[in-house]
Amino acid sequence: MIKAITRRTNIQYDVTIFQTPKYREYKGYKQVYRTHIHAGSHENCLEKTFSLFNVTDRIPSNYEGRFLSTGDIILIDEGRRGQHYYQLKPGGWQPINRIQIR
Repeated sequence: MIKAITRRTNIQYDVTIFQTPKYREYKGYKQVYRTHIHAGSHENCLEKTFSLFNVTDRIPSNYEGRFLSTGDIILIDEGRRGQHYYQLKPGGWQPINRIQIR
């Protein structure tokens, strides 16, 4: 019963994907796609975003970027609760400062 009361419901996160024009570049990040993902936490949102944009059959038809790979950045915008940037590194998603996307 307590789990049912304290369980966090799915929230709609505003997700923006930033990529460089070529794979393995570290400068020149540009916004390639923006969408909404329903998830229970940031970690769950990152997992859903990764699985959505790395399976050919699941990628939206208007997506013009490449598969998500090491170095790509995802912005999770929660409005008044803040903006959170994550970069895909070899060990998984790591929080970063927004300054790094310029």
